[in-house]
Amino acid sequence: MHDEVILDVRDLRTYFNTDDGIVKAVDGVSFDLRRGETLGIVGESGCGKSVTNLSIMKLIPSPPGRIMGGKAFFRGEDIFAMSDEQIRHLRGGRISMIFQDPMTSLNPFLRISTQMVETIRLHQGLDRAAAKEKAVEMLKLVGIPNPAKRVDDYPHQFSGGMRQRVMIAMALSCNAEILIADEPTSALDVTIQAQILEIIQHLTDQLGTAVIMITHDLGVVAGMCDNICVMYAGRVVEKASVDELFESPLHPYTRSLIKSVPRIDRPGRDRLYSIEGQPPNVIDLPECCPFYPRCDRVMDVCRAAYPPVCRRGRRMVRCRLYENGGE
Repeated sequence: MHDEVILDVRDLRTYFNTDDGIVKAVDGVSFDLRRGETLGIVGESGCGKSVTNLSIMKLIPSPPGRIMGGKAFFRGEDIFAMSDEQIRHLRGGRISMIFQDPMTSLNPFLRISTQMVETIRLHQGLDRAAAKEKAVEMLKLVGIPNPAKRVDDYPHQFSGGMRQRVMIAMALSCNAEILIADEPTSALDVTIQAQILEIIQHLTDQLGTAVIMITHDLGVVAGMCDNICVMYAGRVVEKASVDELFESPLHPYTRSLIKSVPRIDRPGRDRLYSIEGQPPNVIDLPECCPFYPRCDRVMDVCRAAYPPVCRRGRRMVRCRLYENGGE
């Protein structure tokens, strides 16, 4: 199932013009996504995770944002070369997105049925009655109780967890081939988080949907993802399978992220590990390794130039430690 590449992103660059300078929010990101695969994109806030995926959907506000370069191919078609009409059919129909905040992603003035039926009719070509029946079916699938009645409720009549379920139902109602989940559990308590993740995993397994999971939570990617991209300052610094990454992280930043996760299996009351310093200001960032001020393995060359791509089998890492076969 994972052999067919359905999304191929190459050297994506998205910049924002500000009064203080150019923000290189995404600066040369490349990855691919295969049918049925779940790809995790992790990193600290501001590293470019969400902007990467908004760029793929051509949802970057312009001005101030602009896609400066790169390609994104969906089943061989260049998304950035598509017309507005083609993009409208792609969004929601073939690539769906669960946005970060379920509290604000739904229109508070429209019933759930109105919002779901509009999407289903647009992309599936069903009449109103059939579209509403499909909406009820999807709400039932994601665990909304009494869906035939609740489909006509307004968003404020649902809890945060139930609203997130509605968002998942909407995203999957048109049988999309790719589901982009942007922090789908960030506003929910841990019990509801587990339920939401279980729903996403069950539905994607059932429908064969590929998933891009954007998250800060390494526990989520460990349990759900096949492969992981670690981002820092707008670039991917390490790519690996989930097993390889957690078993032997290569980049010092990846190691620090994993060390930052609290462990209940370790005795004692050691102080929680935190990465020293702050994420870099990406306005007019100099062409050097942006992690060097926080790195415990820093070398002089790290301050002079950005590290090249180093390969370790199917893995990729951008770090001088692995240049010329090192480490």
